Amino acid sequence: MISKNIQYINSQLPPTTRLVCVSKFKPVEAIQEAYTAGQRVFGESKVQELCTKAEQLPADIEWHFIGHLQTNKVKHLLPVVSLIHGVDSEHLLTEINKQAEKIGKKMRCLLEIHIAQEEAKYGFSTEELIAFFQKGNWRELKNISFCGLMGMASNTDDENQIRKEFRGLKTLFDKLKIEYFPENTDFKELSMGMSGDYQIAVEEGSTLIRIGSFIFGER
Repeated sequence: MISKNIQYINSQLPPTTRLVCVSKFKPVEAIQEAYTAGQRVFGESKVQELCTKAEQLPADIEWHFIGHLQTNKVKHLLPVVSLIHGVDSEHLLTEINKQAEKIGKKMRCLLEIHIAQEEAKYGFSTEELIAFFQKGNWRELKNISFCGLMGMASNTDDENQIRKEFRGLKTLFDKLKIEYFPENTDFKELSMGMSGDYQIAVEEGSTLIRIGSFIFGER
């Protein structure tokens, strides 16, 4: 079923959108089955779990970190991860830059924006992010590659609300691209959409959809 589910999702995606297979809490055997089906991008939300799985699975897997990252875990994560989706503060950016410099790596990061109505979600507000870029300190973070934005829509059945939130995130992405990254080809990713709302996210411009339960089944 894992293989069929992956094929089904990929058949719906435009060439501009990639599937991040959310493998958190799933056994190595299930990830290997997805890998055998051709999937190469996997998302994990716990640093230790990601590092352990990376040791046991094929080296050409592209690991994405999609959880809330604590600063004291950054140094353990950086050697094995390809993209960090949820960078939600200037403080965390500074730590990532510091640890990346130590190992001679330029870490690819997405900035997480709080677009949902729920207070529990993490991320910069739109106003905070614009102020951060206007201030200009981000240019000193030489070991970070700013690759785009990430956001999670409200947990609601109201598709209009979800679409409005995704559309707002795409508008912010376009604004930053024009004003700060016009020549930077790395700034190209918009991570939005999960099992319940990925079709809307794709329609609104998502380049990375994060899907777990639809592929592996509910936990």
